[in-house]
Amino acid sequence: MKAIWNGQVIAESDDTVIIENNHYFPSDSIKSEYFNESKTHTTCPWKGVASYYTLNVNGQKNEDAAWYYPSASELAKKIEGYVAFWKGVEIVK
Repeated sequence: MKAIWNGQVIAESDDTVIIENNHYFPSDSIKSEYFNESKTHTTCPWKGVASYYTLNVNGQKNEDAAWYYPSASELAKKIEGYVAFWKGVEIVK
């Protein structure tokens, strides 16, 4: 699977985990040069507290377009540290 935004592959893996129709990519599959930590956090009742990344690709920013659970709940341990996307990030095979 590939995550693409602004014409650039930002993550690629054959080992994504699908939860709630989102592909979660292993942290070592993201191209870190396009990711900046965000101060945004949200809480999912069953997964825990999510942290976010802002994407910066070819001079354009996509605020909070990627999220991950640095310390997932017991129910979501299989995606702990994995990264998912939204806000126009295309996921393709």
